[in-house]
Amino acid sequence: MLMTVNLLIQFMNEDGLPDHIERVLWIDERHQQVATIEILGRTSLPKIRRVDDLLTLLSLGQACILSDDPLKKVIAESSLTEKERVIRDRAWEIVQMVARVENQPTIFYPKQRAKLLKGAAQHFQVSQKTLLKYLRRYWQRGQHKNALLPDYKAGAMNRSSNLIARKRGRPRKFAEIVGQGINVDEETKRIFRVALNRFYYGQGLSLVQSYELMRREYYSLREQGEEGRGQQLLKSSAETPTLGQFKYYFYKERDWKREISARQSKKNYLQSHRPLVGDGTSQAFGPGSIFQIDATIADVYLVSRYNRNWVIGRPVVYGIVDTFSRMVCGLYVGLEGPSWIGAMMALANTVQNKVDFCKEYGIDIEEEDFPVHHLPEALLADQGEISSRLAEPMIKNLNIKVMTTPSYRPELKSIVERFFKTLNGYVKPILPGGIQPDFRERGSHDYRLDATLDLYQFTQIMVRAILHHNSTWMNSYQRDQLMIEDQVEPIPLKLWNWGIKNRAGKLRSIPEDLMRLHLMPTTTASITARGIRCFNGMLYSSEKALQERWFEKARNDGRSVKITVSYDPRNLNYIYIPQEDGKGFNKCFLLDYQARYRDKTIEEIEHLLEQEKFEQKANEDKVLQNKANLLSEIDDIIRDAGRMTKQEQGKGESKRKRVKDIRINRHVEKALNRQNDAFELDKRQSVGTNEGQVVQLNPTSDDEPNPELALLKRKQREKRDGTDE
Repeated sequence: MLMTVNLLIQFMNEDGLPDHIERVLWIDERHQQVATIEILGRTSLPKIRRVDDLLTLLSLGQACILSDDPLKKVIAESSLTEKERVIRDRAWEIVQMVARVENQPTIFYPKQRAKLLKGAAQHFQVSQKTLLKYLRRYWQRGQHKNALLPDYKAGAMNRSSNLIARKRGRPRKFAEIVGQGINVDEETKRIFRVALNRFYYGQGLSLVQSYELMRREYYSLREQGEEGRGQQLLKSSAETPTLGQFKYYFYKERDWKREISARQSKKNYLQSHRPLVGDGTSQAFGPGSIFQIDATIADVYLVSRYNRNWVIGRPVVYGIVDTFSRMVCGLYVGLEGPSWIGAMMALANTVQNKVDFCKEYGIDIEEEDFPVHHLPEALLADQGEISSRLAEPMIKNLNIKVMTTPSYRPELKSIVERFFKTLNGYVKPILPGGIQPDFRERGSHDYRLDATLDLYQFTQIMVRAILHHNSTWMNSYQRDQLMIEDQVEPIPLKLWNWGIKNRAGKLRSIPEDLMRLHLMPTTTASITARGIRCFNGMLYSSEKALQERWFEKARNDGRSVKITVSYDPRNLNYIYIPQEDGKGFNKCFLLDYQARYRDKTIEEIEHLLEQEKFEQKANEDKVLQNKANLLSEIDDIIRDAGRMTKQEQGKGESKRKRVKDIRINRHVEKALNRQNDAFELDKRQSVGTNEGQVVQLNPTSDDEPNPELALLKRKQREKRDGTDE
């Protein structure tokens, strides 16, 4: 922190409460030492301090910088008497000689100061006491000429520092009983400040309670009672300030900003109590400089278009208003939100042709009735959906600057807030199902039962109300000099047209599809051999991907390529790959075998995938148990097969003989399996007719029978008869 001359530093006592105040009088060239003086002390003199020590106290909270000078008084020259001017000018001449720059810092040291005062006293023929009084007054009150005005000036600085034995003010009634009371001096004011800081501002107590606690704390004596118990005995009224004196000081020094900020909240002060010295229109140079966006829940209940007995609740209305002209540039009425989807719909409406938009709701207008289909330079919103990461594609690709207001500060976007109030005033009194002030009070009528309008009809009303607003005279609009010269009427439509002609350059046009693309949220997808994979397994393809063989490359390269895709969470049948220049996109479609995801929202798909994971986890133990059972059954079969094989191998056949006849054994096994596996229809008619029939294998030659076939026949007979030859 940089120290400056005349800086005021408030020091704290051991209890952390405000103590004395010192003023910086001088700083050395290397900013290592400063000279200070206590501004309220009657005998205060300058002292030398180290800058590092002061900075340490400030960092630890044991001191703070004061922005308001308690001794600062602005006195008009014309209000001074001739005598006061003479006294001031004489004192100024003396001080200028003694406290000039050449004598600093010498004058701040006691011995050197005594020598300077002695020489000046001889030169000006005044006492050293008078010279010291002039210097102290000059240093304490800000080192300027009017600081040397005499104290008996009505309303002059530090008047109360003079000791007056007589009680000032109106005499008390019953003074013979309660006493005359005391004057409010600087020490009393200090106690007042401490009590107010501690009880009124710090604890939120009333003035009366703060006064009572102040008397108990600072105007009482502690009396030692029995068994070491203490008791606070209040001083008499003659020795303490009255409640009236306490209130007078409070109201005289009252700081509304501090009071409301401390007792309620700083946000409450900024929202409802700060001075209104600005105009929101001044932020915008012309149409499109700043659009303000906000959402509200309409004060009307609607019914369903599919069954008018169904009350569907209150709709969400998003509005986008141009700061310069008050022209409504975007609208969304629906059941989404307040959320990014609702804001996305309203923002998309800003670039939509309003003739086509109104025609969707059966309203025919001309282009000049609603000539708004542009992007703004900046967007002003609250700490909601616009400040989330979902708005990043819009900011990056559309080059729109997003400005957000602090929480609980709706007045910073007052134009769009006022638009909602105006819009509500147009339609609320006449709409069936509208909420009235006595809604939900005991015995009041349930206005939800009066719901008559559906969403389409309510949107029609909103569009007509906006057309009315755009062509209505605004009494509160402050036109600038050029508007007055051009005789521009304060009507949003005319202000918009005048701004386009005279202050153009901020508006931009963009195709509607491209606007929607950059408003949609984005995610990362992977190009794999099976398709474009995103959303935990959903697979997509596109004409471009097939033509350029993306999936073939991904399979043979052995790696997946990451890409950014845009999507609408309400319809995941398609995703979109933006082009690098941001001026186009590649549309991708869901693969046919992924039909279970078709026409589902992202929430429904996430629920489905989560449910499958849950079921998989729930059946994990069962699957492992079935696998263990399978392995046990296989082990049993292997064990039986091993036992049977050992029995056969015990007959003494050699290893060579066992493997020699593999081919012949396979032929025999195949023939037997064919007989057992062959189809036979209507077995009831063939039972007993072919019992014991043997498969006949014709030899290759009647003259030379094949020895292998003979062996096969023998093996068949052995197998059928169960005997070994």
